[in-house]
Amino acid sequence: MTEPAPALTTEDVLAEFREAGALLEGHFVLSSGLHSPVFLQKMAIFQDPVRTERLCRALAGAIEARFGRIDVVVSPAIGGIVPGYETARHLGARAIFVEREAGAFVLRRGFSIPAGARAVMVEDIVTTGLSSRECLAALAGEKGEIVGAACLIDRSGGSVDLGVPLVALASLVVPAYPADALPPELAALPATKPGSRGLQ
Repeated sequence: MTEPAPALTTEDVLAEFREAGALLEGHFVLSSGLHSPVFLQKMAIFQDPVRTERLCRALAGAIEARFGRIDVVVSPAIGGIVPGYETARHLGARAIFVEREAGAFVLRRGFSIPAGARAVMVEDIVTTGLSSRECLAALAGEKGEIVGAACLIDRSGGSVDLGVPLVALASLVVPAYPADALPPELAALPATKPGSRGLQ
């Protein structure tokens, strides 16, 4: 691993998002279909290599502290590719990704997790954990060991269950509501869907 970064607090991470214009407030439809007054536009982070390096180096340190040696970092396309690659770089690991084929995540392009390899799944933001669980399910047939998962921000405040241990650089509870159970103040605002799921 490269020179370890200082540990970042949740407030440090949120400050990075605020400074990048990546912490948005309004009425947003998340990729899970839930509605929230807060959206974390991570691509505003990932367009800045210096900021991305700073966050992912700290995430790599947290991963290594929790899981030890990592040989392979796996991420879901598209949103997880940049943080997965940059985190893998600091771990001295390979970076691969799953992508959707006929609606389901699969490893393609000759990617694999060989026997004896220790792998971690790296995401950007975890809310319900749907994409993360789908990614992990796609790896079930691999010969290597999936030791855990990691993300920059866990929006569930630690309540999400991925079936493997999750390391988050920041953890917070951001309200999210089904479309038929919106609070009046949120329902009064026009909804936008800034995420990428469902894009053709």
